[in-house]
Amino acid sequence: MSNYTADDERIIKEKWEDLLYACTKICKNDEDWNFIKRAFFLAKEAHAGIRRRSGEPYLLHPIAVAKIVIDEIGLGVKSVVAALLHDVVEDTDYTVEDMERIFGAKIASMVDGLTKMSGVFNADTSEQAEYFRKVLLTLSDDVRVILIKIADRLHNMRTLGSMPLNKQIKITGETIYLFAPLAYRLGLYSIKSELEDLCMKYRFPNQYAEITRKLDDTEASRQEFIARFNAPIIEALDRDHINYEISGRVKSVYSIWMKMQRKQIPFEEIYDLFAIRIVFKPLVPFPSEKTQCWQIYSSITDLYTPKPDRLRDWISMPKDNGYEALHSTVMGPDGVWVEVQIRTQRMEDIAERGFAAHWKYKKATISQDEDEFDKWLKKIRTALNSPSENAIDFLDNFKLSLYTSEIVVFTPKGEARKLPFGATALDFAYEIHSKIGNNAIGAKINHKIEPLTTQLNSGDQIEIITADNARPKPEWLDTVTTGKAKQAIKSFLKREQQNNIERGIQMFEERMQRLNINLSGRVLRKVVPAYGCSNKEEFYSKVGAGIIRLDDLEKILKSSSTKKLLKFWTLFIPQKEREEESDDTGESPTENPVAPSAEPEFVIAECCKPIPGDSVVGFRDPKSGKIIVHKATCDELNRLAAQYGKQIVKEEIKWSQHKAMHYLSTISLRGIDRMGILLDLSKIVSGDFSFNIREIAIQSHDGIFEGTISLYVKDAESLNTVMDRIRKVKGIESVKRLINA
Repeated sequence: MSNYTADDERIIKEKWEDLLYACTKICKNDEDWNFIKRAFFLAKEAHAGIRRRSGEPYLLHPIAVAKIVIDEIGLGVKSVVAALLHDVVEDTDYTVEDMERIFGAKIASMVDGLTKMSGVFNADTSEQAEYFRKVLLTLSDDVRVILIKIADRLHNMRTLGSMPLNKQIKITGETIYLFAPLAYRLGLYSIKSELEDLCMKYRFPNQYAEITRKLDDTEASRQEFIARFNAPIIEALDRDHINYEISGRVKSVYSIWMKMQRKQIPFEEIYDLFAIRIVFKPLVPFPSEKTQCWQIYSSITDLYTPKPDRLRDWISMPKDNGYEALHSTVMGPDGVWVEVQIRTQRMEDIAERGFAAHWKYKKATISQDEDEFDKWLKKIRTALNSPSENAIDFLDNFKLSLYTSEIVVFTPKGEARKLPFGATALDFAYEIHSKIGNNAIGAKINHKIEPLTTQLNSGDQIEIITADNARPKPEWLDTVTTGKAKQAIKSFLKREQQNNIERGIQMFEERMQRLNINLSGRVLRKVVPAYGCSNKEEFYSKVGAGIIRLDDLEKILKSSSTKKLLKFWTLFIPQKEREEESDDTGESPTENPVAPSAEPEFVIAECCKPIPGDSVVGFRDPKSGKIIVHKATCDELNRLAAQYGKQIVKEEIKWSQHKAMHYLSTISLRGIDRMGILLDLSKIVSGDFSFNIREIAIQSHDGIFEGTISLYVKDAESLNTVMDRIRKVKGIESVKRLINA
């Protein structure tokens, strides 16, 4: 019996009618209509009286997901039915067998996949990653399951305001780490951008509101500029009788913010806030779409001078997700660079709706050829079935395969290979074969010998130089960018570490026997920290690798005490009541691994090194129980939230104020070199602000200097103050805080 009010029933009726109107685009006969209606009425009965955390009827959620599936992704009748039923098996007494009996095997399979997908993000640690790995197998079977799940996540993000803070961090972490890149990889550019913007809106509301306000304030002047820029282009396209639409697309708030963060510049210094897009209907059948795109490009470059290094031809070689377009950056009025995107209506459909449009056009041409998207799915299936990779590593490597800003390089024989932007010669070596990568010692890039760390550019021709005795090094993991290379290096290092551990155990036991000392846990607790190791595995591995020599072992064992000094950081968690009710994602509350009465130990995250004044989030390490404190903007925090969401600390973490401590921070500088610049910088840091300088490193070349200053500061405010003061020094071009210094 439903306990919905009259207003609830009215809203449900309105949303259902909106969905029916959207279905007119996909329903071809009465059978289609009846199929969708049966799914709706079953969902209505199954979710009767249930409400979301926001208080609205739960049924509005599957209706909204089904509408996204039609309007924003472009899927068909079966996908709408699966979307309406996607939470029925998980949240009610209906079973997958019921779904098969009522709606058939295909719908039952899709609902089962969606039910399992919900379990992915409620599971713990490696179980969560392993479950995600299994569900992604549907990519090679029925991509619609993943697309419906993206629609589900999009609606949950649109209604995230009703969730508590720790759930917002968990859900936005999952979204920015996996769902937004996955949407991008499946060609859903609009959804990807909205997911990113929503993540920012909830994680960084003040910054989101500020950029939005500034975009609104500059809207009028921006539109005036776009009109001036477009006027001669419109005249040229009309003269050539081209059927087209031209528009100006503003960058998303998130992408603007990320550029501000990456370059550490204010909003006012972001000059590429928008791009001009030309979408046209090509003449058929000749000339080709490619030829017509280049003809429009020629007309535009007759009007505006192009920037040669900013031409992107994704028509000759489309992106892996099927994206095709011609991008060029030209010099517009007032000396402003403007990006122009040229694409056909078919290319536009694929760019906006991704996989669904890609498949529709492929079926329309009855093409059996394996395209880039098919190749990517095959790679994912191979990775999913790899027995040598653990679930967490797979999840990280899968994520690396999602964003694909690509370059095209060539083997010595002229074979083209695609790699992500930023790939190195070492990535190329592993792309050819893991054995080539493992034995690589150098590369010939365009017939010139270069180190393996050299970043590749489109058009480079690479030959890898190998040696039989060469071996991968741990630092290679910081050099490579592809998941394939990281997986191969980790696998090799893991095997090598295990060999070192076994050899180290044998060497240590032999040394203990010679000293006539019994090996015990007490002995290890004394020896391991004395050699600067955090655990016995690290100790044995370093002994086996020859890094640790045991010459002074007897002296260490005879010393009265071996203590390692620890530095504790002063933070606190305001006491708040724990929320015990579950949310509409199906997650149930769990007990923290450390008892509430225990005093938690805080550790500053090495990846982002927050200092007092930074906005921070706590992550409870599942093994040690320690709370690792990350900057709220930390990429590693997003990864942890995606994989270990329940370990995000619920309460807000703040810096305590009762201890005067100083924290090491590093800033980078760049500017015009002149006599006395170093003296001026030292005077500001040490003289005016009385900060201790740990290190200054400055290099000068061609009248330009670059360098870093490592200094001890009290908090983020004092660091920002000294940076602002340095920016005012004559000749200083940029001052940035280094995160991973």
